[in-house]
Amino acid sequence: MKERHSLFYQYNDMILDRTEAPAYKIINTINLPEPQSHTLDNGIPLHVINIGDQPVVRFECIFESGNWHEKETGASYFAIKMLPEGTGSMTSSEVSEAFDRIGAFIDLNHSSDRSGIVIYCLSRFLPEVMTIVKEMIGGPAFPEKELDELRNITLQNLKVNKEKTAYLATTEFRRQLFGREHPYGQSQEEKNIQELPLSEIQAHFEKFIKNGKRTIILAGQVSDADAKLVNEYFGQSEYKNDAADISHVAATDYKGKEVLVEKSDSVQSTIRIGRRLFTRQHPDYFKMLVTNEILGGYFGSRLMKNIREEKGLTYGISSHMVTLGREGYFMIGTDVKKEFTQQTIDEIKKEIYRLQTELIDDTELQTVKNFMAGEFAGSLNTAFEVADRQKILLLDKLPSDFFTRYIEQIHATTAEDIQSMASTYLRPDEMVEVVVGGK
Repeated sequence: MKERHSLFYQYNDMILDRTEAPAYKIINTINLPEPQSHTLDNGIPLHVINIGDQPVVRFECIFESGNWHEKETGASYFAIKMLPEGTGSMTSSEVSEAFDRIGAFIDLNHSSDRSGIVIYCLSRFLPEVMTIVKEMIGGPAFPEKELDELRNITLQNLKVNKEKTAYLATTEFRRQLFGREHPYGQSQEEKNIQELPLSEIQAHFEKFIKNGKRTIILAGQVSDADAKLVNEYFGQSEYKNDAADISHVAATDYKGKEVLVEKSDSVQSTIRIGRRLFTRQHPDYFKMLVTNEILGGYFGSRLMKNIREEKGLTYGISSHMVTLGREGYFMIGTDVKKEFTQQTIDEIKKEIYRLQTELIDDTELQTVKNFMAGEFAGSLNTAFEVADRQKILLLDKLPSDFFTRYIEQIHATTAEDIQSMASTYLRPDEMVEVVVGGK
């Protein structure tokens, strides 16, 4: 018993004093590993990010083939989603079984600007993965049965989404910002899904996926032999890459609009307030990032403290700077009970006005800067997270030190900068207000 008693006191001597905050160190710099960039024999760029202790690799093939490039609404979505549904020599089941056999995971992503194939696998199975991908890109079958099934799944998902006020508010918000016909303002509709001809899907595939501009990124534990292997599989085939640059004109009449979409069966309203902004290349990008964080970018933001903690009007409210390939926008979003809708909007405008007229104190500003620096550092824990950051630099043609300067630019932002950003870019009369539900 005496021995146990002694051990007890030894253990208690090691217990942390939780009445005192632990020491912390401000993060001032972060250095990302540089990618190794190559050009395949046929001109396709290959970027290798060789980091990680585990023998795992992510193979990513990114095509400039999103909504921006399509002739018929929905063609880009179905063109990428149909790739694993069968090839000239494999059925959809055989493609799926081939990936399962080697324990590979495939994801097909699609956005307004781009679409892509992403595959995770053990490094030793990379040759098998590239064999399948090469066949998927080289000769998809586009079988009618699988296309009909994909249409039905898409229609069902759309039906479910259209019952959600959040989905309706976001699609209406982007429609107001960019216009119904603009790629960034478009949304899926039942008619487009049902009536989209197979020939348009195939035509989009031929021009923008099979023969279009693409980038290949390998991340994880990658060897020199793996890079050479990519060239053997994807660097020998000819592709035209002759698609002309496409331009679209965005709407300009959204400023000051108040749009209400009544939904009588809903007990809550979804609010979206915002405006078109800019991309990462803009000189005010970093200052505006900090301004956004203070207003509604994290759990301790002003909108959260006022509207959630003090007023109890919502479970959560946030603001975002969304960056697309050719445009960017700012958006505030929340869900509230219908009877609190106008009060919430008034409080949002009140917090914006405070940022415009009162200088933020040093303590709050430093807290936000430290949080942003820590969050950024914490988002670089794995090889694939680092690859995601590098991918932004590569696709958006940003300088290689963009993220290296990220922390520096955040710490350099002053209280006067915050006030200037709020006065310049957060004017409510230059925003569109969308409410789905009711007031």
